[in-house]
Amino acid sequence: MLSAFSAQSIVELKQRDKSKIESVLAYDDRLLVGLNTGSLRIYRVNKPPDGSSEQNGEGTGEDRPQSQAGPKPVDLLREQEKFAKYKVEQLAIVKEANILLSLSNSQVHIHNLKSYELQETLAKAKGASTFAVATNADEDGSTLSRLAVAVKRRLILWSWRDGKLSPEVTEIPLVTGIKSLTWATDTRLIAGLNSSYVLVDTQTSAITDIVGPGSIGGAAGQDGGRFSGAGVAGMSYLGMSAPPPLATQLGKKEMLLARDINTLFIDTDGNSLGRRQIPWSVAPEAVGYSHPYLLALQAAKGTLEVRNPETLSLLQTMPLPSANQLHMPQADANLANVGQSFLVLSDRYIWRMISQEYDTQVDTLVDRGRLDEAISLMNMLDESHLKDKDARMRDVKMLKAQQLFDQRRYRDSIDLFTEVSAPPEKVIQMYPPFIAGSASASASKGTEDLPESQPSSEGAPSRQMSEGSVADQGDMTAIDKPLEGKDLKTASEELRGFLVDARTALKKVLDTDGRLKPDALNKLTKSEMADIAALIGKKSIDPSDEAHLLQVAKLVDTTLFRVYMFVSPSFAGPLFRIDNFCDPDVVNEKLIEAGRYNDLVDFFYGKKLHRQALDLLKRFGDVDHADEAAPQLEGSRRTIAYLQNLPPEMIDLILQFAEWPLRRTPELGMEVFMADTENAETLPRLPVLQYLEKIDKKLAVRYLEHIIRELNDTTPDFHQRLVQVYIDGLKADEFENDDERTRWKDKTLDFLKISKYYQPYKALGQLPKDNPNLYEARAIVLSNMGQHKQALDIYVFQLQDAEKAEEYCNQIYLIETSSVPTTQSRPAPMVNPEDAAPSIYHTLLSLYLSPPPPHKPQWGPALNILAKHGARMPASSTLNLIPEVLPVKELEAYFRGRIRSANTSVNEGRIVAGLRSTLAFAEEAKLRLGAGVPGGNAGRNRRVIVTEDRVCGVCYKRFGGSAIKVLPDNTVIHYGCSTT
Repeated sequence: MLSAFSAQSIVELKQRDKSKIESVLAYDDRLLVGLNTGSLRIYRVNKPPDGSSEQNGEGTGEDRPQSQAGPKPVDLLREQEKFAKYKVEQLAIVKEANILLSLSNSQVHIHNLKSYELQETLAKAKGASTFAVATNADEDGSTLSRLAVAVKRRLILWSWRDGKLSPEVTEIPLVTGIKSLTWATDTRLIAGLNSSYVLVDTQTSAITDIVGPGSIGGAAGQDGGRFSGAGVAGMSYLGMSAPPPLATQLGKKEMLLARDINTLFIDTDGNSLGRRQIPWSVAPEAVGYSHPYLLALQAAKGTLEVRNPETLSLLQTMPLPSANQLHMPQADANLANVGQSFLVLSDRYIWRMISQEYDTQVDTLVDRGRLDEAISLMNMLDESHLKDKDARMRDVKMLKAQQLFDQRRYRDSIDLFTEVSAPPEKVIQMYPPFIAGSASASASKGTEDLPESQPSSEGAPSRQMSEGSVADQGDMTAIDKPLEGKDLKTASEELRGFLVDARTALKKVLDTDGRLKPDALNKLTKSEMADIAALIGKKSIDPSDEAHLLQVAKLVDTTLFRVYMFVSPSFAGPLFRIDNFCDPDVVNEKLIEAGRYNDLVDFFYGKKLHRQALDLLKRFGDVDHADEAAPQLEGSRRTIAYLQNLPPEMIDLILQFAEWPLRRTPELGMEVFMADTENAETLPRLPVLQYLEKIDKKLAVRYLEHIIRELNDTTPDFHQRLVQVYIDGLKADEFENDDERTRWKDKTLDFLKISKYYQPYKALGQLPKDNPNLYEARAIVLSNMGQHKQALDIYVFQLQDAEKAEEYCNQIYLIETSSVPTTQSRPAPMVNPEDAAPSIYHTLLSLYLSPPPPHKPQWGPALNILAKHGARMPASSTLNLIPEVLPVKELEAYFRGRIRSANTSVNEGRIVAGLRSTLAFAEEAKLRLGAGVPGGNAGRNRRVIVTEDRVCGVCYKRFGGSAIKVLPDNTVIHYGCSTT
């Protein structure tokens, strides 16, 4: 049984004293005791000495009141013998007004709080049966005290503001006589009537009926007990007084109503909270609330019951013989008496109830296995009442979760572990090695590593527990059998959710390489930081925890993998495709056992264990017959795809494992180096080229063509290598047919023309002069070296192709003319022909007309060149080349072309001169006649108006007396702004 309170007898009437205690009032260090004789005794309450049992709340095993050794608990200061003519039934104070209120002989009296002399008797309160006082701070900051007096069926209200009595008195009539009054808020109170309860709003005088079970209240004329029909409760009290209507606050927004053995929990608006009733077997004499406990005085039994208001479990039963009243410290209507002691009184005794330290109470509940009660108690307390509340709550909840797990309530257990962010190793160790591996408690250390306060069926309290705790005891009984079969699968499914949540939390601070993310600790909220720190059993995280976090992440991911493989193997694959910290040895073993080689490859890739993955792919791919264990790994496609995803830094590994795909399927194998991916394009090209040359030179040529033509590689060495390959191919002339030879030759010639990065003199040295397949290639190389005459010599005499020779000249002529800037669209060949430089056509014409021996002149091609391109050659040197034996008639086309070219130049000059003259005339007209010409801008009479509001178009300041400048579009600016 919990010892939440200990009883200390502070007032005991002597045997010769025939008085009886009727009422008490405790405030500050004063205790006022009203007697049946009308006397008032004033005591000074002394604090218990430090280290006393009362201070620490330590009672005996049976929680009986103990006599006080040492200093007296109270000192009698004085006795006001004629305080009242009749017994003092009730006492209260209005401290701000310095007055003491008393109820005696059905009248309410006002006394001075210092002298206790009678000041006034409230005439309107004659016939009063009870009253209630509430003090609170008003909205304007003033202190407002209210007095509610029950006079038969009337409720009369007085108020004091800052100690001054208000002249306004409010009277509210009710339907029946009022038996009890309890303030619910600063403006509302609960009135207990003969057969029901009502909620009264003292500001609006609104009355709300409270409907509850049995004798709590309902429709008019209805009564009933919790265990009987209508009228039974009333019948059971024939010949004796019915139990009074009781009410008490439970915190700020909750109240308890009690009549007979029926109870009702309501809010401050009078609405039922829908909670179950308190299992009382006997109607209490009084109820109260001392935070966080619900109190019930059972006068018939002579005991005080202490219950948890949330679970309604009986926590403590204290024997207090003949006790008949509870006195709770008078507090504000909105405040609970937190941490204050209360009083219990009988006719001759007054006991002070001292609360035990809350930390000790929690420890007691945990030690006795009442974990739900410990959690509920901590939830009702704030951080000021407990040392490190969050840590204590977390520890107790983990014990509760362990208890639920032992009872095979896996979902509730794991949900609770997740709620408190329990360290994963504590959760995982509850599972067998099949799931937890070496972290399993049953595999390594047995159960000695479990928390010391872990409850068991033998350690559960039994005899001294109440009816509320007996149920807890039954729930606590663990099922003592191994976790296996269906239970293991169910528990593993619940564990999966916990591990996923833990994994998500750890990824907020850990990078993929296991290091703390930069600034991650600064970006987390306090709650996120606390949750993640809890996973490693700490309150906060600092950079030194990096290794511990990584260790926990490895345990979480490896266990999650085992759970997936056991519960839902299809989920294991997606786990590998994201960053994880799984133990490679465990994963390798499990996946090989399951024959899931494809997932194993994915896992190796995620863990960057590429050599193991490629060895596995080669094992199943480089075979003649597919292996039934891994048909999806057959062939080279999977290996090629894997190699394509490797970064360029792993070029050695790529080249090592690319060989067998290249030899089995060269076309697919080349995708490793030629795919349209960033990795393929950024591979170091020289090692790849040298590697491919060793395997197959054709593959090397393909790679060279790819990097030069598609990737635009300008490395001179690569260009020179490709030129050499092309030339060697033409030299060898090992083509299967003429079409293949033609395609190879075309590629060679195109590359020699477009490439600017190979060295022509090296290429020329590789080109023999007597190989017909290389004549044109030699001509192209000579052209790139600027040896145009030698190139034309090949076209004219070796290839004997006049069209290619002419085309060659056209290309060279365009290159030469485009590189020389000129103001005219065409040259003027007739102007000073002696100074004109010979063109490429002149060189070709000289080869046709004056060939070296043993070649003969070629009149037809020569006349064709003169007819088409005569205007592009100097006249004098051209005519000197023409032999005298050639008839003039053959030169008709030449002369026509020359004359046409000269006329064209003259006509172009005339047109240009005319256009310029027109433009000059138009500009002069604008200047002279601008006012009459559109866009003329007023001509010479152009003017602008500068007003005071006009500003400069540059600095946006007014002009004032500054010099200005007018632009052609009439924009006016400062002269100084135009020069900056």
